[in-house]
Amino acid sequence: NGRQALEAVTAGTGFDLVFMDCQMPVMNGFEATEQIRLWEQQTGAPRLPIIALTAGVLEAERQHCSDAGMDAFLAKPVSVKTLAATVTAWLPVRRDSVPQ
Repeated sequence: NGRQALEAVTAGTGFDLVFMDCQMPVMNGFEATEQIRLWEQQTGAPRLPIIALTAGVLEAERQHCSDAGMDAFLAKPVSVKTLAATVTAWLPVRRDSVPQ
């Protein structure tokens, strides 16, 4: 649920990227994202890339994701090609983890 996602992020788990389902029980992905963004502002934590994951494909749904503070949008079902391109676009290259 969204509350668990919020708690995991704000506990300092150190995620590199979050795929946020928009429709979750207890706290939806929109509210969880808004709370994460608020926590980042209050604590000075770096902005965590949050990618919306939703079955909704209408422009209004995309706008709602953006308004909540999500960085990108993936509509379910997700193709491997689209998933890979999104991850590549939002994760910085870590030189210490690239095979030589």
